[in-house]
Amino acid sequence: MECAVLPQSEMILYCLVSFTSHLYSFYQLHVFSTEHEESLDREVQLEDGFLITGSKKDASDFEWSFWNEWAWRSLLWSLIGHAVVSQLCSVCSPQLRKAILTVYGVLCAWWLLGWRGVVVLMLHLSISLAVAQLQSSALTWVCALFLLSTLHITSIQEVQRDWYDSDQNYYLLMFSTAMCVLRCISFSLELCWSPLQGTQTISCFSFLNFKKLLTQFYNLVSYGFYHPLFYNGPIINYNYFRQQMDRMVCSTSPSWLLSQVLRLCVWWCLAEFMIHFMYMHSIQNNEIFLNMLPSWALGGLALALVQFFYVKYLVLFGVASLLMKLDGVEPPPLPRCVSTMYSFQGMWRQFDVGLYRWLIRYVYIPLGGSQHGLFQKLISMAMAFSFVCLWHGCHDYLQCWALLNWVCVFTEISITHFLCWPPLHHTVLCFLTPPMRRRGLALISAFSTALLILSNLVFLGGIHVGRVYWRRVFLEGWFTMGVPVLGCLYCFAQVGLEVDRKRK
Repeated sequence: MECAVLPQSEMILYCLVSFTSHLYSFYQLHVFSTEHEESLDREVQLEDGFLITGSKKDASDFEWSFWNEWAWRSLLWSLIGHAVVSQLCSVCSPQLRKAILTVYGVLCAWWLLGWRGVVVLMLHLSISLAVAQLQSSALTWVCALFLLSTLHITSIQEVQRDWYDSDQNYYLLMFSTAMCVLRCISFSLELCWSPLQGTQTISCFSFLNFKKLLTQFYNLVSYGFYHPLFYNGPIINYNYFRQQMDRMVCSTSPSWLLSQVLRLCVWWCLAEFMIHFMYMHSIQNNEIFLNMLPSWALGGLALALVQFFYVKYLVLFGVASLLMKLDGVEPPPLPRCVSTMYSFQGMWRQFDVGLYRWLIRYVYIPLGGSQHGLFQKLISMAMAFSFVCLWHGCHDYLQCWALLNWVCVFTEISITHFLCWPPLHHTVLCFLTPPMRRRGLALISAFSTALLILSNLVFLGGIHVGRVYWRRVFLEGWFTMGVPVLGCLYCFAQVGLEVDRKRK
């Protein structure tokens, strides 16, 4: 359905409602956080803040605290070192740039993970490459799922924990291995589907074939140990990485580099500001506080959790993207603001774009995608969501999240097909003006946005957060809370539709 232009005064109203509802709900959450600061401090031990003298901050988000600690301990310096080495190579020895960056990536992994961690990752790469020689996509997937399962075998976990003095090092190895599995799948499947010059599969043993095998292993190591993407992504497919790394590096101006660094600093400060003034992660972990939250503060909690997740990945992916651009590798687009998302399909396509492209190329399309009927499309989507669930750990809340996403994406597709049904589509065109059609689309999207927020709450906080949100908003408070919430979400959807219209 087309996105018509609405009167300017109407759009101003939607933007004003969206902005003020965010601001007011955040304020109410801040008030609740301040009032219960002592209780929350006893519960989770809030850390001393630094934005305001005597303030506290909520460090309960494991991912943000983990990467912050590693950044100041070592990662920030190794990433800066990567940028320096890359630029020196581009000037002094561009033909050796890929080899030097590969060696640098392996050495950094050795420094941070130890030789045992590097051996584990090299073992993953070697096994994947050996299986890829058979040119069987099915065997490649069996191998990948086996390697992924080793992350969850208790005996292996205990052995790997003993390698390090702290759990932080062990978790860094786990994150690195999980990312390595995605890259192994990408490289192996590309090798199975379209063997390229210098990367043909090995048919029989000879010196020439051994040389080709070494070339393949070198290409896989350069992809697997590429330092900006090594620990946390974003993921990019091997065929794209190879094309980008083989081209000449584009020069960047100091002013551009400074602007990008400043933007990253602003995002980081915004994330820190949020956890200083809203203790949303500590509150979400305690169901008593969830039930105590006033209505507007509950809405503020939902918005704050998803907005913090968005800002967090602007920082995490933004750092990697900046270094990739310095290397001449075009990164996937950064996540789109979640407050302008109004559909599950849009969320998957525009938040983690790298993961979306990976799933489409290696899971969805090979299983038939949308080219072999509705049933095949359902199976392809189910397998894509199942793999994401498995890759993240396959916990019960992730299973619930994956199932909700699968059902809602299918529902959105079904509604789209129904609205495009010729008799209905003709009737809509005859009786509704383009602005009214857009308003109707925004109304439908408001319900989709409500479920999208619910899905994100389950992913970020667990089933108990989603259950409280659903009960308090749509069961017990369907009139006092549900209707106002849908009204605000309608305005959010209109803002999102306007963003999409202007991008076209």
